[in-house]
Amino acid sequence: MKKRIAILATNGFEEIELTSPKEALEKEGWQTEIISPESGSIKAWASTDWGRSYPVDKTLEEAIASEYNALVLPGGVINPDRLRTNEKALQFVKHFFEEGKPVAAICHGPQTLINAEVVEGRKMTSYPSIKKDLMNAGADWYDKEVVVDKGLVTSRTPDDLSSFNKKMVEEIKEGKHEHAL
Repeated sequence: MKKRIAILATNGFEEIELTSPKEALEKEGWQTEIISPESGSIKAWASTDWGRSYPVDKTLEEAIASEYNALVLPGGVINPDRLRTNEKALQFVKHFFEEGKPVAAICHGPQTLINAEVVEGRKMTSYPSIKKDLMNAGADWYDKEVVVDKGLVTSRTPDDLSSFNKKMVEEIKEGKHEHAL
């Protein structure tokens, strides 16, 4: 079945955390779309400096969450910090949890999930510096390369991308999860 996957990002996303999952999803024959508060293009952070610019497929104003089968949240320090204070981004994220659709978040990406108030009672991992934030928001944090909980896939760093991508694809193939929230 042809699936549509939303990748929610803004300026400052960690480049490999968007490009690697996007490639893995497209290898399955699925359509990916970069959704952003910005129109035109967004600029990546590539490890230690600014990376390339990537075209935005739809703005948050244009995107309709119900049209997507799953959501990917790349990390980077700047990206999730900007998204977590954007009410439209938080509403977009919440839709996937309300509908039990798969969500994959890596590195600092789970910061957006904290502000969307969807981490309480969830098993998760993340970049170590946001461990306490997740725990304070009610998540059960594990230091593992990938953690899966009712369609939510989380990983720690770009070093975990191979496992992250594999589990993300697996969860999207499974589809919706009942009572995900």
